Amino acid sequence: MNIVKISPEMVGKLTQDPHVVREEREKVLEVAIGREVRSFRRCQEVTVAELAATTGLSIGMLSKIENGNTSPSLTTLQTLANALSVPLTSFFRRFEERREAVHTKTGEGVEIERAGTRAGHQYNLLGHIGANASGVIVEPYLITLTTESDVFPTFQHGGIETIYMLEGEVDYRHGDEVYPLKPGDTLFFDADSAHGPEKLVQLPARYLSIISYPQNT
Repeated sequence: MNIVKISPEMVGKLTQDPHVVREEREKVLEVAIGREVRSFRRCQEVTVAELAATTGLSIGMLSKIENGNTSPSLTTLQTLANALSVPLTSFFRRFEERREAVHTKTGEGVEIERAGTRAGHQYNLLGHIGANASGVIVEPYLITLTTESDVFPTFQHGGIETIYMLEGEVDYRHGDEVYPLKPGDTLFFDADSAHGPEKLVQLPARYLSIISYPQNT
């Protein structure tokens, strides 16, 4: 059985700091504008020096604008918009962007049908956010297996899936491997390979299944 344990070296490869208070900084108008200016400049493959030459702004001033360290005047923003051939209002897009949250109270998850429903698997969708700035769709499910459930080790779909076992015991297949899952266990895998519960060891069983995939799929 191929069981990969998380090591400090693996964690060291993760570059995003979840403890950074990002929302507070993104609410600052200057930071939002700076991110948009940098994004448009890079998309057009324009260097800071080239943009400075086109606009007459100094490289130092452009650096301050892109890093959100100064509040550019409307005249400066109009100059940048003309140089980058974008509407002036596009610099405010990220500042005005709505950030959604979904609160689902206990017992209020929406029961839906998926491939495993015919095998007696109960799916409760715990929340859903459609198109968003992250570029990723996430589907969180609470799955319940009872004595009326059958094994179903042939799920196959795009994206990455995470299973977190809450109650009961299940032998879960992924590809050629079978993993015994008990409360507190996590299974994280490429969902494009055939997967699903192969043996229902102790029922009832409940686990969280979180599926994530790009918006454009």
